[in-house]
Amino acid sequence: MSRIGVQPVTIPEGVTATPKRETIEIKGPKGSLQVPVPEGIRASLKDGKVVVSRESEEKRIKSFHGLTRSLINNSVIGVSKGFTKTLRITGTGYKADIVSKTELKLTLGYSHPVDFPLPQGIEATVEERGTLLSIHGIDKQLVGETAARIRKVRPPDSYKGKGVRYEGEKLKLKPGKAGAAK
Repeated sequence: MSRIGVQPVTIPEGVTATPKRETIEIKGPKGSLQVPVPEGIRASLKDGKVVVSRESEEKRIKSFHGLTRSLINNSVIGVSKGFTKTLRITGTGYKADIVSKTELKLTLGYSHPVDFPLPQGIEATVEERGTLLSIHGIDKQLVGETAARIRKVRPPDSYKGKGVRYEGEKLKLKPGKAGAAK
């Protein structure tokens, strides 16, 4: 039995869950999301909680049991509280600016600024003179993927540490050349 899959998902105040044939729709104060329910898995409402069960003990179906429950739980958290990823931009002259609600301008040491389009449903805020970038949204996967794509524009340098990194990410800097200095 899946340890995660058998736990019911509690629905907080202001959030509604509507199970359908192949999806479950989660609506809340921040928006709505649809979670696909794979074949062989059943999501139902019981006493204000979403209960995920499986129809057989087939290996493929068992592997989707905990996953489906986690996706539903993340959607419930997303439409009620939302998700945030914070990126720290380090380096002389490196910064981020908000051009519009759907576009960022990243100055990261290249010969030109990088225009980064934000996906629909994602918002960004810039603080600390352009060096702290926060990505907000209701879809946990989309927030994480957008933060990873921004980080990929200029990953942190392993010698000086310049670049874009997640807030709290630890870097082990390599020593520079020991060269023959006479």
